[in-house]
This record gives sequence, C-alpha cells and structure tokens, in this order.
Amino acid sequence: MLNALRYYWIISKGYRLRPWKSPYIQWRLETFFGAQAAHLTAGQFFSLLWRERARMGRFLAWVNKRRHGA
Repeated sequence: MLNALRYYWIISKGYRLRPWKSPYIQWRLETFFGAQAAHLTAGQFFSLLWRERARMGRFLAWVNKRRHGA
C-alpha cells in the first residue's frame, strides 16, 4: 500500500484530487491497458483500477524493485 501511495504522489503532481485528468496517468493507463483506457471519467477510472488491482499491484511491486535497485 505504501508503494502505491508513493507512486501516486510522484506521478499525480498537479492532479492529486482528480488523477483521471492527469495527462501522464492517462498516457500510462493507455499504455498499460490499451486505447480503451484513454480519457476515462472518474467512475471509469476507479472502476478500472479496482477491476485490475492485482495487475496494478504487480506493476507497483516492479516499480518499487526498480526504485530500490537504482
């Protein structure tokens, strides 16, 4: 959970209260999940994150591993 919050805090600068509008997060989700993840509404954004929470957890574990390895 701490890894998720740390990653979120870093990537959501300027969009912390509305992450679904962040250009970086939109790009990252589109890259990760495909074109259907571009330009999501708030409900769609949280629905996608909840549905794919296991996959996102593996991604965050990879990010944390890379962060500590650098």
